[in-house]
Amino acid sequence: MSTFSRFDRNQLRLLPLTERTHDFGINEVLPLNVATPDFDHHGLDSISDRMAKARDNGRAVVFMMGAHVIKVGLSRFVIDLMERGLITHVAGNGACAIHDYELALIGATTESVADYIRVGQFGLWEDTGALNDIAVTAARSDLGFGEAVGRTILEGDFPHKDVSICAAGTRLGIPVTIHVSLGCDIVHEHPNCDGAAIGAATYTDFLVFTQSVSRLEGGVLLNYGTAVMGPEVYLKALAMVRNVARPRGEEIAHFATAVFDLVPLGDDLDTEASKDDPRYYYRPFKTILVRTVRDGGESFYIRGDHVVTLPNLHRRLVAVSGVEEP
Repeated sequence: MSTFSRFDRNQLRLLPLTERTHDFGINEVLPLNVATPDFDHHGLDSISDRMAKARDNGRAVVFMMGAHVIKVGLSRFVIDLMERGLITHVAGNGACAIHDYELALIGATTESVADYIRVGQFGLWEDTGALNDIAVTAARSDLGFGEAVGRTILEGDFPHKDVSICAAGTRLGIPVTIHVSLGCDIVHEHPNCDGAAIGAATYTDFLVFTQSVSRLEGGVLLNYGTAVMGPEVYLKALAMVRNVARPRGEEIAHFATAVFDLVPLGDDLDTEASKDDPRYYYRPFKTILVRTVRDGGESFYIRGDHVVTLPNLHRRLVAVSGVEEP
């Protein structure tokens, strides 16, 4: 036993989500035909072409995302690309599961951190804590966290399950993996949080993710706004699959990567920044755009707002895939 005292979580006061003011509602989830400004970038055409070819050749198209993809209303675009077979794997952080779950459950999500942290209520919402119970079930059943969340939403009484990326994964047989860093998510504040169960469930998801990365030769990996989780999980998974592939005389090197974000990186995206350059510490740059594609891959950086870049990517993919937009 540790010699250090611990905070007693049983003292906490949890409130129902009905008492929370929400910053995002179901009516803000964008439709596929939303009017979006055109976004011209040569990389979008190249990425669309490579994603379509990967689908036709049965190769992996991995979509790593931060929770803002959900929070700005883009869930339907991700789901539609999954339904078209243009995304074969979705990987998100713990916040993705939280916002996906809340949106499916009550048609709203997101709270004002500034307001609720002042009164000590930030994150302490009883309904959302059910994700901790799902993690326990996942660990006991040898399921990944994302799959367990998807099953719960798809099979349960969730009025807005149609906008759930996790539920779509279960429905379509496409892995949606959730990569949790303990202590980072609001549900880790709750008395029913079982760190061991979350660790087991999210590690299962890591192995599922790694299996998808093993099919990345000839495929595509997209990073949509995840600056730490995405690059770090991908880096370790790629090391594992290359370790296994090399003795077999196989390669996992000829694939495309794309980073979608807002950080200005300059014009030279092929050379790793030096350690006295702040860009060196931006993981998507050095890991996804440079280091892991040096042996035959290619990379693209698309700088722009998600609400512009993802609908424009979707529009191009619909065109090159030969399937009319719904």
